[in-house]
Amino acid sequence: MRLSTCSFPLAGLAGLAGAILITGCATTVPPADLTQTPGPPEQPHALISGTNTQGSSVPVVRYGRYTLTELVAEPGQRDLMEQVVDITIPPSLDSTVGDAMRHVLLRSGYRLCEGSQAVMLYALPLPAAHLRLGPMVLRDALLTLAGPAWDMAVDETSRQVCFKHAMAPATATAEATAVDSPEGIDRVDNPEVPQ
Repeated sequence: MRLSTCSFPLAGLAGLAGAILITGCATTVPPADLTQTPGPPEQPHALISGTNTQGSSVPVVRYGRYTLTELVAEPGQRDLMEQVVDITIPPSLDSTVGDAMRHVLLRSGYRLCEGSQAVMLYALPLPAAHLRLGPMVLRDALLTLAGPAWDMAVDETSRQVCFKHAMAPATATAEATAVDSPEGIDRVDNPEVPQ
C-alpha cells in the first residue's frame, strides 16, 4: 500500500500547530525579588495630618501605598438619629406601628417611651407600605411610621424616642368644625352657594 503524498503536508502542518499551541501555553515565572521582605499589606504606616476643604487639620492614617483614611467619626456615629437604616419589617398578621418602631430601633441605641398619647399610636395597624423602609436616616424612618399627625421628641440623655399628637393650626380646627355641621358642608364643598 502506498501512502499518498498529500497526507504528509497535513500531518506536518498539524504537528506544527500542536507545537505552537504547547509552547504558547507555557508560562515563565519571574524570579522573586529577594531584597524586599513581605509584610502585612494593611498595616497603617504613619499618622499624617492633612487639610480638608474647610481648611481645618484632619488626622489621617496611610493604609498601603495610595490609601489615606481620615480618623474622624461618621455623621451617623456622632448623631445616632442620622444613622442610615434599611429595614424590612417581618410580615405578620397583627403587626402594629409600635412593633415596627421597636424593630427599627432594635440596634440603634434608642428605645420607645411609653406615654399615654403614644399608646394610641403604637396600637394602630401597620400599613403595607411601611413593611419596607430605607435606605433612609433613622429620624425619617420613625417619622414615616408615625405619620404627620404625630410629633417626635428625642431625649438624648436617656436615648428615648417619644411621640405626642401634633398641634393643629387654629384655621385647620375651624375648617374641621365647619365641615362637621350640615350648613358647613355647602360652604366648604360648594363656595358658590349663597350663605
